[in-house]
Amino acid sequence: MVFARHGGGARADLAAIASQVHPVFMLPPIAASWFGSMLAGEFSLLTGAIHATAIFAAVYTAHVKDGYVDFYGRGEDDDHPLSERGCERALAGAAALFVLCLLALAGRVDAWAALLTLPCWLIGYHHAPQLDTNPVTTTTGYPAGIALAILGGYYVQAGTVGTSALSFALVFLVLLSGVKVIDDEQDYAYDKSIEKRTVAVAVGPERARQSAYALMVLSLLLVVGLALVRVFPPSSVFAAVAFGAVAAVSRRADSEIATMLLVRGSYVFLALLLAATWFRPLS
Repeated sequence: MVFARHGGGARADLAAIASQVHPVFMLPPIAASWFGSMLAGEFSLLTGAIHATAIFAAVYTAHVKDGYVDFYGRGEDDDHPLSERGCERALAGAAALFVLCLLALAGRVDAWAALLTLPCWLIGYHHAPQLDTNPVTTTTGYPAGIALAILGGYYVQAGTVGTSALSFALVFLVLLSGVKVIDDEQDYAYDKSIEKRTVAVAVGPERARQSAYALMVLSLLLVVGLALVRVFPPSSVFAAVAFGAVAAVSRRADSEIATMLLVRGSYVFLALLLAATWFRPLS
């Protein structure tokens, strides 16, 4: 077995490798990369695809490393599809793919394009066990990756970082930080038992939930304010209204259902912002 912990042959290895592809968490960063590209206006599909592939490699790295640490390092998980050696090989393969993408971006754009993309891999690789033990970095790691994907996607097309890209990155950083606090609340009892300091463990579930929704409200107010000053298209307000409705419903749900609603609401939020930016129906 080259990769798989259970079974043998190429099929078992491919299944073990594929097990670390989690679409719910992978699609938003990749979509954020393309969102950044589209914000730039006219864009190269090839350059956008290279950047999106780099983001995929970074998130894949995060998933493999997280599973490796949780099962082989901390003993938290009951099972893992990749062998210990398989995890190491998968990490090496993802890193090699990421480096190839960086070299391609440096060649097609410039060195700054590669440097702006590099932190996405650093966040993914260091998520466990370094970044996931502190309330701030546990909460902001994934949202920061989304924000950087937007900025990088924009830069590789435009060769600069514009005000709109910075503003969208900020909105998603704040909004998804709030969602992440709710997500971490699901594991409050277990995290507390192993002294893993999420926001819920640090301040308690009730205050954590209050802070989470405060962050989400702040992000939606940012959208409205930026639409009023024409940094965002006016129709961006519809995205804020749609997510606000989902957030209002989720407040009455437990952390598991609330997370499910908020994650899917984030997809709708991104889609409506993309439509507002690309088609500008009210402009």
